[in-house]
Amino acid sequence: MAKLTQQIAVLERIDQLIRLKATGRPKQLAERLEVSEATVFRMIETMKELNAPICYDLTRQSYVYTETTNFKCGFYVEELDEISERNLSGGCGFGNMKRLLKF
Repeated sequence: MAKLTQQIAVLERIDQLIRLKATGRPKQLAERLEVSEATVFRMIETMKELNAPICYDLTRQSYVYTETTNFKCGFYVEELDEISERNLSGGCGFGNMKRLLKF
């Protein structure tokens, strides 16, 4: 579990540096993140597989996003409206389910 947490932290840091257009060359990024250059390439490839629009900008000598994007990794609580709630519960709203469970 610690390895997964570490990998997520590295992905989040890479995302932050890409947004700042401040990754530098892959070797510099590896040194900054205290990982191998191969790890940097694997992480960038993983992000691309997750549909991140990443390319390397030769002029800036930095990885950049080619379009606006958001990266979120984790679990988030989301309030649902009544229609979404019904869709998730098979057509029965949570209020109705509570009443049914009280019989």
